[in-house]
Amino acid sequence: MIATDTAQLCFHCGNECPDEHIHLEEKYFCCDGCKTVYEILDQNNLCNYYQIEEKSGNTPQISRFEFLDNPEIAKTLLDFQNESISKVTFYIPTIHCSSCLYLLENLYRLHEGIERSQVDFLKKQVAVTFRHNIADKGISFRQLAELLSAVGYEPLMSLNDVVKEKKKPNDRKLLTQLGLAGFCAGNIMLFSFPEYLGLQDDTYKLLFGYLNIVLATPVVFYSASGYFESVYKSLRKGIVNIDFPILLSILVAFFRGIYEVIFNHGAGYFDSVTGLIFFLLIGKWFQQKTYHFLSFERDYKSYFPLAVTRLVFGEHESVSVSALKKGDKILIRNGELIPADSLLYKGEANIDYSFVTGEAALERKQLGDFLFAGGRQVGASIEMEVLKDVSQSYLTQLWNNDTFQKEQESRIKSFSNLVGKYFTFGVLTLAFSVAIYWYFTDVSKMLNAFSAILIIACPCTLSLSYPFALGNGLRILGKQHFYLKNGDVIETMANCDTIVFDKTGTITTSEGAKPHFQGKRPLSVFEEMLVVSLAHNSSHPISQKIKAISGEKHFLAIEDFHETTGKGIEGKYHGHFVKLGSSTFVNPSLKAESKAFSASVAHLSIDDEYLGYFTLPNHYRKDIESTIKDLGKKYDTYLLSGDNQSERVHLESWFKNKEYLHFDCTPQEKLSFIKKLQAEGKKVIMIGDGLNDAGALKQAEIGIAVTDDALNFTPMSDGIIAAEHLKELPSYLKYSKFALKLIRFSYVFSLMYNCIGLTFAVQGTLSPIVAAILMPLNSITLVGIASIGMVVKGNKMFKNKE
Repeated sequence: MIATDTAQLCFHCGNECPDEHIHLEEKYFCCDGCKTVYEILDQNNLCNYYQIEEKSGNTPQISRFEFLDNPEIAKTLLDFQNESISKVTFYIPTIHCSSCLYLLENLYRLHEGIERSQVDFLKKQVAVTFRHNIADKGISFRQLAELLSAVGYEPLMSLNDVVKEKKKPNDRKLLTQLGLAGFCAGNIMLFSFPEYLGLQDDTYKLLFGYLNIVLATPVVFYSASGYFESVYKSLRKGIVNIDFPILLSILVAFFRGIYEVIFNHGAGYFDSVTGLIFFLLIGKWFQQKTYHFLSFERDYKSYFPLAVTRLVFGEHESVSVSALKKGDKILIRNGELIPADSLLYKGEANIDYSFVTGEAALERKQLGDFLFAGGRQVGASIEMEVLKDVSQSYLTQLWNNDTFQKEQESRIKSFSNLVGKYFTFGVLTLAFSVAIYWYFTDVSKMLNAFSAILIIACPCTLSLSYPFALGNGLRILGKQHFYLKNGDVIETMANCDTIVFDKTGTITTSEGAKPHFQGKRPLSVFEEMLVVSLAHNSSHPISQKIKAISGEKHFLAIEDFHETTGKGIEGKYHGHFVKLGSSTFVNPSLKAESKAFSASVAHLSIDDEYLGYFTLPNHYRKDIESTIKDLGKKYDTYLLSGDNQSERVHLESWFKNKEYLHFDCTPQEKLSFIKKLQAEGKKVIMIGDGLNDAGALKQAEIGIAVTDDALNFTPMSDGIIAAEHLKELPSYLKYSKFALKLIRFSYVFSLMYNCIGLTFAVQGTLSPIVAAILMPLNSITLVGIASIGMVVKGNKMFKNKE
């Protein structure tokens, strides 16, 4: 902190801090304005945690990340924590190339306590799952941050969560390095005029040579210090990264220049080396600005197609998850996801945290317990109070958990990763081979050829065109209410040839005529209230239809609620036992009479007495018939339904083959059918509601969950589509095919560029300075092609569908 006569100023935000400070512990202090944490070294001297390393005398060194040892501070930064596992998202502004991706996604090799890490290149963030129990060979939160810093990727952290607040890295150091390099390079070129003009005065040549050494030294060791740090930290971990060839080229030119000046009285290569660094830094700055301009933010606040039930004065209203605020009361039904860190104040919580940990064991929670976002309630509805704002970026990470990734490998991504992995060694081998050749043929071309090869050949474009093209595709499809897990889904989807539809909740909707009860007698008011309250706990489309038979907005507190996938729901209220579902679920002795009905049926029993059944007329989504027929022109289309065959005749005209319609399917039969198609060589897209067909969604190459404003999507799905936009599916599939064509074009363009550049470089005719200009221009051009191409195509395809 900076002490003034009237107040103290925060280093981080520059705001005045009032007298009422937040003291987290005796040695910690938190700025009220930006929530930055400071270390209190003494009562009158508060120091920014980025500047608290004590190195003088015998004072122990204080880690800049020591504040992470404080449980209260760690809790605000962690995305999730249980007894063994923690999850955190770091914002790392130094992520810039394929080498960064490779290293950060292989952190588990650096410490066994790290289970997995996943990089979002465009947002410059990495999500890490780690075991925090050090006694169990784990790694603490603080040690994890220190490990990242040690390998050259220091996370930028403060209590206001820079990832969610879109904080940008400070370019001041880069601009200072750039300015110094430009100043020195200009003066070195000025001092080199005697050499340029062919003046042979040895006195001036030697004087200007030594002046050039003086000017070049700070450029090499300060302006290019980023390359030193990057290479040093990667070599410490046994990794040769992409900056190694560039640094090698700089050092060879610099020390060869010193040799020329001292021993041969030549001018050296200082104009080339400083010019090289200057243009490399310009390229780095320009790349940062270009990537920021073209990149996108996957927070989906305006179009993420999920909603949650908010309680307002006891009444229910459906709102977008992005509209939730701290202090809101929310209702979470069976199978629904907790969208924000919340406090349980009503109901019995049995939370499935498999979204976060990958393990499906239930955790029982008591009233007053803190529940992390990402858990799924299993059982009766619970009511909670939101303690932290919703982070849809965090929901995205949970959905994209490696645990739920399908074992499919992207051919395009695998190619670029393979190139990135071996490229550095290939470039070094080529550069040294060419240098040896020119040493014995024409030594004057040796250094030019060696340096130009190391600089011109950069695999960054292969790594960048893929995420930028598909990243912008994700953003544009998201605006069209088609939300995909990651960019790989677009590639896989473009290669599929078969589409399988579920029926209930997918091509049908919960809207339309209300269910009609048929039984031995009409239901009493109390019995109807029991049924409605039971259905209220389930998010299944049939349950939601039945709930609508009553206009009640207040419901009975159902106990021991249980939902059996594909069969029905049951629960108790003050000793009354209620079951609702299929005939065999409600009463196994009943005949399968539902097959005779002309609509979906839900049977009812109360206190083991069979009372009758609800008929639910089918109401199909708008334009779904034309959508299925349109898809049938290019894809094999199938229907799998758990309902009876009463609608077969009506639906047969929608599908090109009558044998492609299957009814009375259990969830297991749906899964087996998908496996059968795949065994025949089909690549399958499964479209369902994510409730009774989660296994089929997971098994298919692409699983798409259709949602009617409910927070009940499954981690097994690869995409979520807003129900009213299902009719746009043919356009979405066409757009995915375009994305692959664009990426392939950019790869061909990049390879042609590298081949042409290397042709001139190996001949020694390409100046290292020109190579330094062309290298970032290549990356920027490819990123521009990938990004702008996707945007233009997307605007053209969807401009009339906003």
